[in-house]
Amino acid sequence: MAWIYLFIAGFFEIAWAVGMKFTRGFTRLWPTLGVLIIMILSVYFLSLAIKSIPVGTAYAVWTGIGIAGTSVVGMMLFDESTSVIRILLILLILIAILGLKLLPK
Repeated sequence: MAWIYLFIAGFFEIAWAVGMKFTRGFTRLWPTLGVLIIMILSVYFLSLAIKSIPVGTAYAVWTGIGIAGTSVVGMMLFDESTSVIRILLILLILIAILGLKLLPK
């Protein structure tokens, strides 16, 4: 169950990172409140995950999901670079996450 919590936390990580774009520097009330709530949920699910996943592994996976996911969403929604090297580097992050998942405690 801890890995499920960790992946939920990672998806919330993506959501708040992308959502920050819509706050316009925290100057818009409703997007700002939404982002703050999503940030809290992300950290909450991370805290559940680290009850049984080593904190270093959990944090690396959480941030890796956030980095890779936010990059992909940025490419899709905000016309960010889709260069081959960028996509390969994102794939390396995902491979590292999978490797951490497969390692024994």
